[in-house]
Amino acid sequence: MDTGAMSRRREERVYMDIVLILVVVTVTVVLIFDFTNGFHDASNMIATVVASRAMTPIQAVILVGAFHFIGPVLGGTAVANTIGWNLWTLWFGIPSSSSLTLVGGLTGAVVVAAGPGYVVWGFS
Repeated sequence: MDTGAMSRRREERVYMDIVLILVVVTVTVVLIFDFTNGFHDASNMIATVVASRAMTPIQAVILVGAFHFIGPVLGGTAVANTIGWNLWTLWFGIPSSSSLTLVGGLTGAVVVAAGPGYVVWGFS
């Protein structure tokens, strides 16, 4: 067998190992986010749709679980900050909502960067 071909195969294996490690780390971070965000926000979302009878409890849990898994995949590095916040509030027993924290942080950034006129507050 050609030593060049063997070298390429070895490089391909190393590359695939790195990709596998990145996938495993990403899925682990997503699952940690799901766990920490779930005990803050999932109950609020599930209770709303179940109490209004828009969904059955099983439908609500499946929908919330799916979107809690998809959110960190699309959210990028913001997820790491949210995990830290969730663990911090849990440790000190502070009731919080991660969703409200994220929205508040984004709103605050817009107010500081561009001014309150650039935020649609929802009232005239």
